[in-house]
Amino acid sequence: MQIRSSDARGHANFGWLDSRHTFSFGHYYDAAHMGFGALRVINEDRVAPGGGFPTHGHSDMEIISYVLDGALQHKDSLGTGSVIRPGEVQRMTAGTGIRHSEYNDSGTEPVHFLQIWIVPERDGLTPGYEQKAFPLAERNGRLRLVGSRDGRDGSVTIHQDVDLYSAVLAAGTTVTLPVRTGRQVWVQVARGMLRVDGTAVSAGDGLAVTDSGDLTLETGEDAEVLVFDLAA
Repeated sequence: MQIRSSDARGHANFGWLDSRHTFSFGHYYDAAHMGFGALRVINEDRVAPGGGFPTHGHSDMEIISYVLDGALQHKDSLGTGSVIRPGEVQRMTAGTGIRHSEYNDSGTEPVHFLQIWIVPERDGLTPGYEQKAFPLAERNGRLRLVGSRDGRDGSVTIHQDVDLYSAVLAAGTTVTLPVRTGRQVWVQVARGMLRVDGTAVSAGDGLAVTDSGDLTLETGEDAEVLVFDLAA
């Protein structure tokens, strides 16, 4: 296992945006941290009230937005408009090209979210998006599948061989994920603290796991975590 500590991440602060980059992104470049398998970007963004990203373009990327606090307003060139709130997951397929904007939906409260990029299984996909709600009751005390290649169990469809889980865990909770041969796992701690096979990680930390076998997550305090099960 290899820890990517919160403090070691790239950092950009533009006043309206405070962003931490787990992997190389924008002006932050680190040859040792270019991604993990098909997982290319995990940015932890805090956007001030009224702030946001003006309309800009993307192509050939699966972009997932996961809101922790506040509300994120999304509009795109397909005519889609929505607000993403905690407990909701949005997947946008940039494919052959899409333009979109993202703004804090509130004029008084900040929005705190994770933006995740996953390299798709092939280029040239038809642009599109999907957004689903996963109530706390479904994620409380368990790893709830929120994204997958085949959209099973009500998860959003990601055009890549990846299973994405979300869990909200009270202190003293233990959950286990079997890591199959030929797979690798990235654990991203969104809040709180936990131990992954005995290794302590806390908010903002990431952990790369490349061995097969049962992976045990045990919380020392309340925590929220994303787990990516990827092809090795």
